[in-house]
Amino acid sequence: MLSRNENEVMGAIFALCDGTEGCLVSPIDILSILPSKRGYSAEKLDDIMFALKCDGYFDLITSERKGEKMYVISLKENGRAYKRIEKQRRRDITFRIFLAFIGALATFIFGLILKAVFG
Repeated sequence: MLSRNENEVMGAIFALCDGTEGCLVSPIDILSILPSKRGYSAEKLDDIMFALKCDGYFDLITSERKGEKMYVISLKENGRAYKRIEKQRRRDITFRIFLAFIGALATFIFGLILKAVFG
């Protein structure tokens, strides 16, 4: 399971790759997509990128182009399936919330029945 920061970075990478197997992006490109209120920095982005690489989402090669740091990203199977996994995770969360609501409603009705019988 990805942390919030990893999830946001992976979403940005998936958007930048735009349905292709890989892409060449700069840290500035990724940081421009990420929410500014989280305070991402280039160092923090490097750490998150390395963690995602270790988790098997993509292969990562760091290079330089005209003095600017660049990432060469090749999505692996987990990276290509990111959107599907994200949809499934949201569906699971929605189901759990719905199940909790049904449980609370059943408990409330059961309490009313007990109160009417014994009260």
